[in-house]
Amino acid sequence: MKGLIFNIQKYSIHDGPGIRTTIFLKGCPLSCSWCHNPESQSFQKELMQFHNRCIGCGECIKVCSEGALIHKNSIYRSPELCTMCGKCAETCCTNSIELAGREVSTLELVKELEKDVIFYDSSKGGITISGGEPLSQGEFTLDLLQRCKDMEFHTAVDTSGFGNTSVLMEISKYTDLFLFDIKLMDEVLHKQYTGVSNEIILQNLKQLSNLGKRIWIRIPIVPGINDAEENIAATAKLIKTTPGIEQINLLPYHNAAMEKYKRLHKEYQLNDLKIPAMEYMDKIVELYRLYGINVLIGG
Repeated sequence: MKGLIFNIQKYSIHDGPGIRTTIFLKGCPLSCSWCHNPESQSFQKELMQFHNRCIGCGECIKVCSEGALIHKNSIYRSPELCTMCGKCAETCCTNSIELAGREVSTLELVKELEKDVIFYDSSKGGITISGGEPLSQGEFTLDLLQRCKDMEFHTAVDTSGFGNTSVLMEISKYTDLFLFDIKLMDEVLHKQYTGVSNEIILQNLKQLSNLGKRIWIRIPIVPGINDAEENIAATAKLIKTTPGIEQINLLPYHNAAMEKYKRLHKEYQLNDLKIPAMEYMDKIVELYRLYGINVLIGG
């Protein structure tokens, strides 16, 4: 089974218990305004350009058979002509052009994961499949999880919850822990800021709870978007009425991905949004506590 990934993060300590390896799958049906991995959204390979690294050698132009690259102080690409063959990225000696997305087999990944078994064993860690959205590459995710369980790895899936319920149920058989994102409770606002309804997301969370699965809720805190008290109250109610939720992590908004959008020639929608101060986050924590919910910042 082969799938499209864009990163393998080793020694990860924020994607589940212990020391983990996080595999980031490419492609997501959501388009969150605050997305910090814009290279994860498309289901196709993409080129990222780092103009500050370019030395103008022109080697990439020579290998581009489509004539999609031109030299104007730096190298610029014509999206209309580019076929994403990746030859320019392979040729670039300064990594000023990088290909986001590569096809790998589950067997290749397991061989890579085996190299870090000592870290998983010593820290009670394991493997986390993230994205993008793992449910969007359901067969690949399922095959990888089955192979990981054959190796007795602890498995976690980081998901938005937006996906086919039957796929999620199959995946759940081989998943020890779900890192489940809750972004907004109001369906209209959810559509506005993520591009999709949250109906299936909430249904899938209930299904996992009914199965008795272990769940950690992850909530991005984006000022002016999901920090209103009514949204916090609704989220707290959901958490309190959903058995199986062991931990709630609040993830403060950050704008570290702004440069990534430029490299992908995409528009970042929250240019004027400021990173929340710790005092602001403390107030959000207190609001959740008023509703009887203990939360952690970060993770």
